[in-house]
Amino acid sequence: MSSIYCSQSHENPPGSRFCRLCGEKLAVNSQVYPGSVAQGIDTTIGLRYRIKRQLGHGGFGRTYLAEDLNRFNEPCVLKEFAPQVHGTYALQKAEELFEREAGVLYKLQHPQIPRFRELFRADFEKQAHLFLVQDYVEGQTYRQLLDARKLQGMSFTESEVMQLLIQLLPVLQYIHSVGVIHRDISPDNLILRYSDQLPVLIDFGGVKQVAAAVSQYVQGTMQAQPMSAPETRLGKVGYAPEEQMQLGRAYPHSDLYALATTVLVLLTGKEPQEFLGSLPRRNWGQELNLSPGLSAILEQMRSPRPNDRYQSAAEVLQALGITPVDLGYVQTQPPPSYIPPAPPNSEIQGTVAIAPPVTPHSPTPYAPTPHTPSRQGFGFGKLLVVLALISGSAGAGWWATTNWILPEQVPGPPTEEAVEPGSDESPRFSEAEQARKAELQTQREELGIPYEFYVNLANAAFYERYPDQRGRTLTDGPEDEEWRSHWDEIAAEWLDTLETSLSPEARGQLGSYDEGDREQWKQQANQLYVGSRSLYDLADAQFFHLFPEQRGKDFLDQPLGQVWQGIVFDRLRTLQDGSMLEQIKFDADSYSEQLEESLEPGEGRVYTANLSEGQILRLDLDAPSDATQLSVYLPRPTSNLPVLLEDSTDTRWSSKLPQSGFYEVVVVSTASEPIDYQLDLTVDNVTSSPVEPEEPEAPEAKN
Repeated sequence: MSSIYCSQSHENPPGSRFCRLCGEKLAVNSQVYPGSVAQGIDTTIGLRYRIKRQLGHGGFGRTYLAEDLNRFNEPCVLKEFAPQVHGTYALQKAEELFEREAGVLYKLQHPQIPRFRELFRADFEKQAHLFLVQDYVEGQTYRQLLDARKLQGMSFTESEVMQLLIQLLPVLQYIHSVGVIHRDISPDNLILRYSDQLPVLIDFGGVKQVAAAVSQYVQGTMQAQPMSAPETRLGKVGYAPEEQMQLGRAYPHSDLYALATTVLVLLTGKEPQEFLGSLPRRNWGQELNLSPGLSAILEQMRSPRPNDRYQSAAEVLQALGITPVDLGYVQTQPPPSYIPPAPPNSEIQGTVAIAPPVTPHSPTPYAPTPHTPSRQGFGFGKLLVVLALISGSAGAGWWATTNWILPEQVPGPPTEEAVEPGSDESPRFSEAEQARKAELQTQREELGIPYEFYVNLANAAFYERYPDQRGRTLTDGPEDEEWRSHWDEIAAEWLDTLETSLSPEARGQLGSYDEGDREQWKQQANQLYVGSRSLYDLADAQFFHLFPEQRGKDFLDQPLGQVWQGIVFDRLRTLQDGSMLEQIKFDADSYSEQLEESLEPGEGRVYTANLSEGQILRLDLDAPSDATQLSVYLPRPTSNLPVLLEDSTDTRWSSKLPQSGFYEVVVVSTASEPIDYQLDLTVDNVTSSPVEPEEPEAPEAKN
């Protein structure tokens, strides 16, 4: 059975009626559904939006990166809205309700909020779908940034979270002033934008609230009733305050509570349940070595009593010693949602190992100005340091500790103007190094590998190969030229490996694979009467051929785990097209089948046969010594008998069959050279007609 997702992408066990994390009432068909656009990468929706890759999914629907064909192929975000809503009338009603209830979101005009473009209906695979279109923000979420640092044993510093607070609080002040509560602030919903290094607030909970309410509304009697969803609990456990999670009530101070929690997560590298529950609130500052001022402010933002919290973002800014934003002068037009590609050598930056210092930019319309702090503030000296960081006058050294993961605008090709050596305008890298990095960028773009994944993968490999460099940020100076060369060498090796080991479609989704994808792949394999064990056997064969040192290691949640999942994606396609799958059907009066095949290193093959309980199955594999692994899987695995044979180097096997249904025989190559093999499969009491299992065999039983 597949998992069920609520409108906030929380995963729940099959059969759940309510979300285990937020309490939302679940639709019975909130899992991946037939006809999903997820099956149509490069498909054009509504004659306008071309799907490029999937970004995420949940009960709300799947989220895609798309190109707007009417706007010079400009990237945008396409969200399937309420996938459980089907039918022309239901979709029309859902669209009306959404337009009425979420109209305020279209009015949000702020440079640090993606613009909501439109809501439209379109047909895909003979089914009507509802889509929400938003601006695309090119950058990395703070969750991705934190995960990358944790690989080095690092987390965010006090200076960095101070900058985040000062740059994000004016955004909250703006949305609260127009009556909007975000409801779901967390590291996953904050993006550090590449173009200007500003935090961008995404994934408003209000959209999810309307989605959940519409879903419940149209699944009911369709009678006129108030547009409300009292059972919907928006927010993440640990991040959202108690009154929001239990009562569904959200106020401006609810967002401030979540922002303070997000700051603590970035500082500790731990989730709220893991960290905050282990210490009294007053021990935060001592445990994290925070300054007393910031510790007190975070404590008040996260007070369990709503009345004791700061009631507005402006109050927090004042406590920080920053003059709140004058909303009468707020910029109303957002900046371009997409920055044109940088020159070919723009990937000189953007890696842990090689990113040079960069002066961060603060948003011009929202730039904080000095303000005499109140008694709750940090003091004038602390304030000057913070402002210096933001203005860039003292930020270069600090920024070097954060910019290793972020692209920046770098010097272009040499111009005719003379540049004084050693000046700020002189190229930081030699022409040879710039050319090398330009070549890497060109290759990566041609392969369609997402930039952030490429950086994270190369970073992880760099620190694995050179552990003495872990936790250190390389400079752009000549003293680190050799280390930058090592990083580029590793990146080039990975690009070559990914080019030969993954299909273009699999490469394009690297960095976004997750448990939901694996669940969908299982379902698709089950339709072929193939279980996940067989599918993963095929993937493991190629993966461990490429990376034998990874055997026995837990790599799924590492960047390398994305490569494994890309291989699973490709291996599923080979099952679907029949190149690695064969169903054995015995001829009349025949008791055996002789199969001859060839396998390249890392390849495998799955055979299925519909057999009866009580029959005796015999296998005889003629292959080079220690060159294969043989597995036999049941129609319906149980906890007491999950497999009959798994990853065995034996070449002969026989057993009396305990069930009726489709059995799977898997042969994979562990050799370093191509091999030929012959598999003799013999069954006693064979019938020429298909065997009817005693119990109906649902494909999901193969999971």
